[in-house]
Amino acid sequence: MYKTSKRLLDIFVSLLALIILLPLFIPIVILLKLTAEGEVFYFQERVGINNSRFLIWKFATMLKNSMNMGTGSITLQNDFRVTKVGKFLRKTKINELPQIINIIKGDISLVGPRPLVAKTFSAYGEEIQSKIYNVKPGLTGIGSIVFRDEESLISSVKDEDPHEFYKKVIAPYKGELEIWYQDNKSFILDLQLIFTTAWVIIFPKNRLYEKWFKELPKRKF
Repeated sequence: MYKTSKRLLDIFVSLLALIILLPLFIPIVILLKLTAEGEVFYFQERVGINNSRFLIWKFATMLKNSMNMGTGSITLQNDFRVTKVGKFLRKTKINELPQIINIIKGDISLVGPRPLVAKTFSAYGEEIQSKIYNVKPGLTGIGSIVFRDEESLISSVKDEDPHEFYKKVIAPYKGELEIWYQDNKSFILDLQLIFTTAWVIIFPKNRLYEKWFKELPKRKF
């Protein structure tokens, strides 16, 4: 029942969003085509359900060869690889909206653990790797909400390699959060997480999730 309700919600919301957002998408496509390197969409292989692979859709916000430049799979605050238009799209999360196509296709859901690139996925311990994608990854989720400031958090660490910091500090806690989601998943929880996502985009410093989800694993840093 839960899976059916979740899929129906995914299809209804994503189709509705696609219709509503089309007037926004058109000028963004034109702007991206006329700026930076002229790239509109960015397709990247990500880890999906049962550790399968799929191509995620995003608006292009970085230089074409960005994965082979700078910090690679990790993006820092004020990263030189991010284009001027890309900075705005990333800050407002508009760059993630083309993933509506992934939801319609069934690659991801509205809510679930964020799909990662293979290198970042490998930062999880073996136990987490074997469990985290027992559910479909999502456009948003508890890990995305808690770590909405991930870029600035990693950027604030000056004396440690960002990949090591992610592996030792961020990945273990993010893994705990995503397992918590699986242990407590429900249609109501999904609706709460969708609302909380919208809330923290409008009020980025607000921690509503701490009031709503008091049983979350405790943050250790």
